[in-house]
Amino acid sequence: MLKKILKSYDYSLIIAIILLSLFGLVMVYSASMASAVQRWGYSSDHFYQRQKIFLIGASVVFIFTAFFPYKIMKSTKFLLPMVSISILGLAGLFIFGHVAGNAQSWFKIGPFSLQPAEFVKIFVIIYLSAVYAKKQAYINKFNHGVLPPLAYLVIVCGLIALQPDFGTAMIICLIAGAIIISSGMNIKNITKLILLALLLATPLLIFLKGEIFSEKQLERFTVLSDPFKYELDIGFQLTNSYIAIGSGGVNGLGLGKSVQKLGYLPDVHTDFIMAVIAEELGIWGVSFVILTLGYIVLRGIYLGLRCKDPFGSLLAIGVSSMIGIQSFINLAGVSGVIPLTGVPLPFVSYGGSSLLQLAIASGILVNVSMFVKYENNYKQTNLEPVKKQKQQNENVYQFRT
Repeated sequence: MLKKILKSYDYSLIIAIILLSLFGLVMVYSASMASAVQRWGYSSDHFYQRQKIFLIGASVVFIFTAFFPYKIMKSTKFLLPMVSISILGLAGLFIFGHVAGNAQSWFKIGPFSLQPAEFVKIFVIIYLSAVYAKKQAYINKFNHGVLPPLAYLVIVCGLIALQPDFGTAMIICLIAGAIIISSGMNIKNITKLILLALLLATPLLIFLKGEIFSEKQLERFTVLSDPFKYELDIGFQLTNSYIAIGSGGVNGLGLGKSVQKLGYLPDVHTDFIMAVIAEELGIWGVSFVILTLGYIVLRGIYLGLRCKDPFGSLLAIGVSSMIGIQSFINLAGVSGVIPLTGVPLPFVSYGGSSLLQLAIASGILVNVSMFVKYENNYKQTNLEPVKKQKQQNENVYQFRT
């Protein structure tokens, strides 16, 4: 039994996740050396050592979730504590939270910081996948099958927006949208949901108008038109990102030889790590990251389509959508396609909360892939003798008649 389970794991998916995480660890060290010395003065590997600890912890979490049967997570005994913890955690930030980057989004625990909103992403995926999987029989009944699960989504997104962290709230809504579209609802109900979302968002936009449409927020749109016009002011990050990407060319300057990381490009080991990858490793490094991320996302969607269990299918699509959405937002922000939002690049950027959350999500995805392959390979094989005997009985019956 155990041998069959181990054979059923999708090792190509596991290898892709491991390679990307290890590549990220190397690039965090390369990108953060200068800023570590500048900030701490005594150690060039400060961020690397912390990321290594995060990665070891994430590896343990990944192994646990990869072996933990995902079907247990759809039980009420699992969902109720998860929902309660997520809401209490987000609400507790307004009392005990630590302010950084103009947002009260972190719990400070000694030398480490924990961002609850990162884990809420996976909680929303689990909750919506479980509830909509249970409601398949009446998924198109708007008041009974569609609306009730969205109360949790509205509460957590509202609490995150009040921090304020509109980028994370937007990402959670997009992930929820991917699950809703994949849940089997008809177009009529999806249209109703969009109209209802616009109706509910209007009062929030009015209430938070000063935060959403503040001068600082609007500057992020202004700079997109001509970053070099504002290169010494609001366009500083984006222009230096362009310089880093352009300097790398095809082959790059070489690992560790980035110039822009030497104080020119802020947040270089977090939001802008792809700019350093482009500068040091050229198009080869960029292609490796994009192709590996693309493989993980597409593999997850493929598994979701193959999974016969509605809960597993929605989980796989939700996790894949989350990784794909975050990757697109980060890469588009670094390249100036969309305004900067401070979203880390999955598996590559520095950050403990992000890495642990991705370990949980990718572990669940690997677990779903194992169940899909196990059911297709072994349960189907076990049914073959039964089908063969049934066919023989039918043949005998036809012969006699």
